[in-house]
Amino acid sequence: MLGYAHGVNDQGTGQMADLKKQFETAQADVKKLSKRPDNEDMLRLYAHYKQATAGDVSGERPGAFSLVDRAKYDAWARLKGTDSTKAMGDYVKLVERLKKTYG
Repeated sequence: MLGYAHGVNDQGTGQMADLKKQFETAQADVKKLSKRPDNEDMLRLYAHYKQATAGDVSGERPGAFSLVDRAKYDAWARLKGTDSTKAMGDYVKLVERLKKTYG
């Protein structure tokens, strides 16, 4: 039984390594888009990246005069409680969609 549990863990570790590689590739791919994504997609990218790499949003919400920072904070805050693995996977899927849209 112990060997079975170990095997399951190894498979999960392998899948996580694959996801991390896809995540790193997606980070590089997004920089190669021929056109800048619209603001909503940029916020989605930011939020999923931050959730995947830093976890739940922290710090105080920026003031009303810091429009860009506030929008970024709010986008990230909407993902609060999302597991980092899910955020990574969603980021990869988003980049794949953006590659089709913005080449």
